[in-house]
Parts: sequence; structure tokens; C-alpha cells
Amino acid sequence: MDAVSFLQRDVAAFGKRVHRLGLSASFGLDAAGIEAALERGINYVFWNPTARAMGTALKAVTPRLRDRLIIATGPTFGFFAGSLRKRVETALRFLQTDYLDVFQLYWLGRTSAWTSSVVDELLTLQREGKVRALGASIHDRPRAGKLALDSPLTLFMLRYNAAHPGAEREVFPHLAARKPAVVAYTATDWRRLLKRPHGWKDPVPTAGDCYRFCLSNPHVDVVLCGPANVQQLDENLRALERGPLAVDEMAWMRAFGAKVHG
Repeated sequence: MDAVSFLQRDVAAFGKRVHRLGLSASFGLDAAGIEAALERGINYVFWNPTARAMGTALKAVTPRLRDRLIIATGPTFGFFAGSLRKRVETALRFLQTDYLDVFQLYWLGRTSAWTSSVVDELLTLQREGKVRALGASIHDRPRAGKLALDSPLTLFMLRYNAAHPGAEREVFPHLAARKPAVVAYTATDWRRLLKRPHGWKDPVPTAGDCYRFCLSNPHVDVVLCGPANVQQLDENLRALERGPLAVDEMAWMRAFGAKVHG
């Protein structure tokens, strides 16, 4: 697999070609840095309502780059139909766009609920053309596996990294029938995978190694990164140019992840 095919793929849930390094803006990158990342080809953006820098950058570039951007967002709390519609319509007005590429429930089972009224409203928003793909972030992997088999959800945002590879057993085997998109997050396990654990003698991974681990799994369409500045973003992009992990690199990452997991 060459660098181009490793870094980009067509994803049916989006109806667009996606750069597989997605951008989250909760860790310090300012609006100018976000704009620069989008101008350079990154096009999957996870926009939390509280991320003001991301909102500022998206408002500036969406009119020019809308056809290739994949904008994912959701409500802070997703328990009631009214809060879902309010978030969608507020986001559409703010960005001056007709649709959101992904509308997702956050932390399903904790800060959002899978009730008949919530599902009905999601489907109504989709029928109205205001949202395209329906998604959820979820920590309950067995439940995610069941929803992957049979639900209207066409995207799952999952915790997946070398220290927590459980999605390989509990979610990925259930994707074949409907082929929902998978977005991996916490690739560095909140930076635990960037620190040397007691007794570890071999090299310690970089953030780029962690992103390559996620993207080396063919089931993962996008991995989210949260750079603090443009320099970190540049380092991540250069690392991904190396392509998928080699067999020995994968063995090293899995051994390190197991050590970190403890």
C-alpha cells in the first residue's frame, strides 16, 4: 500500500473521499492552524459544540471548501428530540450550509440515549436532508457490535489504540454486512502511549506511530488527532507518509500497548 492509498479512501457513509487523519480541536490548535490543516487536505473534522476555534475556522473555510469537507458534530447531550434538532439547525445557520455530513450522539448510554424518540428524530433530520450519515461515539463495545449489525447508524466513533484493541474482537467482526464507517479516537490513550512505563527497555512510540497503528487496521476509516500546534500536526502528517506498520512494528506496538494497559 502506497502513502496515497494509506492516507485517503472513499467511504460510502460520507459519499466523499476522506483524508484518514481527522482533526479534533480540543487540545490547543488555534483557528489559523485549523484553517491551515484544512487547506492542506485534511477534510474530516470533529466539531464539538464547545470547540470555539474549530467553529471559527469552519465558518471561514466552509463556503470555499464545502464539497470536500466532512463535518461531524452532535449535541452536547442527546436525550431529547428537541436538543438534536436545535443543534443541527444552529450548526447549519452558523456555517451557512444546507447539510451536516455526520450527526452523531456523544457517548451513547451516558450523555445520550438510544430511545424511539431520539431515533425517530435522527431519521427525520436525515430525510429532510439536513444530515447525511448518522453516528454515535460509544464505549460499550458489545452494544456497538449489535448496533453495527442492525441500526440506522452508519458511523461509529470508537476508542481504539494499542492499549485498548478490544474493538478488534467486539466490533470489527460485525461490520461486514452494512459497512458503517469507523472513526478511531484516543489513539495515544490520552498520551499514556507516549510515556515509558516502568521496566520498558525498547523505544517508546510517537503520536505518529499511534495513528499508524489505528490506520493499519483496514476497518478504521479515520483516526482523530488533536495537535496542540502546527508543528505537531506536521509531525503527524510526516509520520503517516511512512504508510502502515510493518509486521515487526505492529508486534512492537502491541507489546508496548499491553505493557501500558498493565
